[in-house]
Amino acid sequence: MDIKIDTRIINENSPCFIIAELSANHNQNIDIAKQTIKAAKESGADAIKLQTYTPDTMTIDCDNEYFKIKQGTVWDGTTLYKLYEKAYTPWHWHKELKEYAQKLGLIFFSTPFDKSATDFLEEIGVEVYKVASFEITDIPLIEYIASKGKPMIISTGIATLQDLELVVNTCKKVGNDKIILLKCTSSYPAKLEDCNLLTILDLKERFNVISGLSDHSMEIEVPITAVALGGKVIEKHFILDRNIGGLDSGFSMEPEEFKKMVDSIRKVEKSLGIIDYELTEKKKKNRQFSRSLFVVNDMKAGEVITEDNVRPIRPGFGMHPKYYNYILGKKIKQDTKKGTPLTFEIIE
Repeated sequence: MDIKIDTRIINENSPCFIIAELSANHNQNIDIAKQTIKAAKESGADAIKLQTYTPDTMTIDCDNEYFKIKQGTVWDGTTLYKLYEKAYTPWHWHKELKEYAQKLGLIFFSTPFDKSATDFLEEIGVEVYKVASFEITDIPLIEYIASKGKPMIISTGIATLQDLELVVNTCKKVGNDKIILLKCTSSYPAKLEDCNLLTILDLKERFNVISGLSDHSMEIEVPITAVALGGKVIEKHFILDRNIGGLDSGFSMEPEEFKKMVDSIRKVEKSLGIIDYELTEKKKKNRQFSRSLFVVNDMKAGEVITEDNVRPIRPGFGMHPKYYNYILGKKIKQDTKKGTPLTFEIIE
């Protein structure tokens, strides 16, 4: 399956599509947002992703026990509404940031969290949509986003298998099979033992989709391994400098870390190569160092071939060793010196 995102084609043979997640790491400052986008490009990202919501499109302003965060996260102690007040990206920034990112050569897109955000992103012309882990149960929203006919990148963080079956079927019901499922661990930061990267393979095979990873760990080994397992999309939170703080700073990569990850991924891709059993000219030449059948002691015409006078040794200019048992006990036709490659022509 080929999925086109702007100018990029993503399939099982394409390079990994690497997304830098801006999220809340702009601290409500558009200049920081732009600097972050530029740094993401310089660090090797293919795309920059925002989140499009307001506090009121996410939740209600309520501080009873239902709305207080107390899940062992970095945001414990506040309410959902107050969290989103600090974290959201002003909508009037989007078009300017999109133009800036595209000027740098980055693909720009976002995660809409309600229909109004989807309509807004349609107006500014994004080419792909992301569905966040915690929206996996919002089937009406997913159906609405999928109906736009754009590729769907969907994080699976809190999803059950039944949730994923429903989501995939929901997209297909409205004629959208351009689905990318990202294995995601919804912990911030995620522990290595909770990453379960083998799920990437199962997502691909079970749902016949492109799969990848939305990673909240702080280890570059996690996305690198995901790529080695066949992941074709990697998403990581990105920040200029964790010292500037911010709601997502504790599980976001700085430019140097992100670049190291990207460089490592590209090396892994180069080493993975393709399925190939053909012999290149270099491989053919190297076969000269393989074993073959040689006369290892001087032999007289009519002498019987034994393990003492013929052996499989290097180099590879004689008969294939698979004939060894066949030629034992046969006779040599002519006087043959030690170091002569054995051939059928000199065997009686």
